[in-house]
Amino acid sequence: MLTRLGLGIIWLLHLLPLGLLAALGRGLGRLFYRLARRRRNIALTNLRLCFPHLTERERRDLAKSHFAVFARSLLERGILWWAPEQRIRRLGRVEGEEHLAAAAGTPVILLTPHFVGMDMGWTRLTCDHHMVGVYANQKNFHFNAALLKGRERFGKSEVLPRQAGIRPAIRALQSGLPFYYLPDMDYGQRDTIFVPFFGYPAATITGVSRLARMCGAKVIPCVTKMLDGGEGYVVKLYPAWDNFPGADIESDTRRMNAFIEERVLEMPEQYYWVHRRFKTRPPGESKPY
Repeated sequence: MLTRLGLGIIWLLHLLPLGLLAALGRGLGRLFYRLARRRRNIALTNLRLCFPHLTERERRDLAKSHFAVFARSLLERGILWWAPEQRIRRLGRVEGEEHLAAAAGTPVILLTPHFVGMDMGWTRLTCDHHMVGVYANQKNFHFNAALLKGRERFGKSEVLPRQAGIRPAIRALQSGLPFYYLPDMDYGQRDTIFVPFFGYPAATITGVSRLARMCGAKVIPCVTKMLDGGEGYVVKLYPAWDNFPGADIESDTRRMNAFIEERVLEMPEQYYWVHRRFKTRPPGESKPY
């Protein structure tokens, strides 16, 4: 009942102008920062590990800014799930689409780090392209159903449950569907190696390197930036990486993390700091959370 009520509220909110919805999201973010103690501590721990040169006050201010844009992304999800395609095209500007066009006929991995605009990136690109992505099954049936329906609105795009493993993604890549891949979360020790993220060892999925090797895929990074107020989003596609895959999986994975670090420094408040990015530790090392 509560989930249906929440979804109903998000549906109503999507009718508002983006500027007003953004203001509501920022206000909700301030409330989240005060009340969501566990997530606040996770974000502050991540920022302490990644930006030890910042003062405690600077890290708190950055965390508050993150909660503001994170809450915005939650409220604005209603636009992605229910707004007309014309509105989504107007709010999401795509840059660098020529890089995707240049890779036509070749399997493509869209390397998509966890920035708060990532859902807009998916939805906006599926207005023009059939794609495949991965999602984590949600425990709540009604929310899970809304998420799936919202992400598969346009074209012949498909989202696969993460629990299904890598084979469905390989088949989709080989069939010509770009793979919208988010490999920068801590999913445990399986299929991961420890490589630095802002100088701190992070259990990192090696899937980008392995998939590129198995499928002969090009890697095109895709980063979506949330703009201020009612200005919308920019979905930026970068040139396909040269000399990738490289000498070995570890160097490829280090390259991926280094690229993500560069993008984080461009808009640090928009990276997904409320995730326990460093929960999996090397043997004998204490857990930071």
